[in-house]
Amino acid sequence: MKILTLNTHSLVEKNYQLKLKNFAEALKEEQPDIIALQEVNQTFTETVITKPQGYVSCGGDIEIRSDNHAFNTVRLLSEIGEKYFWTWLPIKKGYGKYNEGIALMSRFPITETDFFTVSKEDAPNDWRTRKILGIKTETIPDEWFFSVHYGWWDDTNDPFKAQWERTKRHLKGMGRVWLIGDFNAPAEVRGESYDHVKSSGFYDSYEFAEKKDRGITVDNIIDGWRGKKECVGGMRIDHIWCSEKVGIKSSQVVFNGKNHPIVSDHYGVMAEYERSQDET
Repeated sequence: MKILTLNTHSLVEKNYQLKLKNFAEALKEEQPDIIALQEVNQTFTETVITKPQGYVSCGGDIEIRSDNHAFNTVRLLSEIGEKYFWTWLPIKKGYGKYNEGIALMSRFPITETDFFTVSKEDAPNDWRTRKILGIKTETIPDEWFFSVHYGWWDDTNDPFKAQWERTKRHLKGMGRVWLIGDFNAPAEVRGESYDHVKSSGFYDSYEFAEKKDRGITVDNIIDGWRGKKECVGGMRIDHIWCSEKVGIKSSQVVFNGKNHPIVSDHYGVMAEYERSQDET
């Protein structure tokens, strides 16, 4: 079982079409079962797609437009023989022209979706608005997989701690939960977001992986981190957390120029674990 996360920075990237192609080709090679994506953009003015292939709506009034990053990733995969089911949630306006959202892709049929707001704000025109999107699948019916993109620990308006408390309240009683994505939480910094998640009873797949690399997912200055000292030397801010301790075979950084081409301002993370006989 493979889980992958990537903050895609989609449509904003230079040479975007080439990077989209490289991304799809790498997914065909790696064949992750669950993919959590953040900063999944579409332009407000593009044509609406009436019946997107493999799409499962998480809300009745959501429109998928022709340049939606998740839509085109699934389309390219289909052209090279790989079928994925997917869902997408628009959250806020990005860069003045995009509908910025989060997405999940699954090799298994999606049976249920869920989303909720973790930020204090809940307005598409407010850049601080943050939501979480989750799916259940036909093959793994007892586990929730959520794509997440949190704010910063030191945000004076809506700090990470408040967003995390809203998350815990919503997830209570949901069984095994995976939180996958951009936490804006450097694992190297003590006493802040990373440690707060860990102290809440979640398990970092990287920490328990039998085989792993350095884990760094951002090694340059990116939006939201300019001027922050944590950037020096690189950060591990993209994580795959689980509410239960499971055996993780490996955790590796992908799309870093060594393990597949760079396709975003973040690198991706892919974790592999084995479900027990009782779970299969």
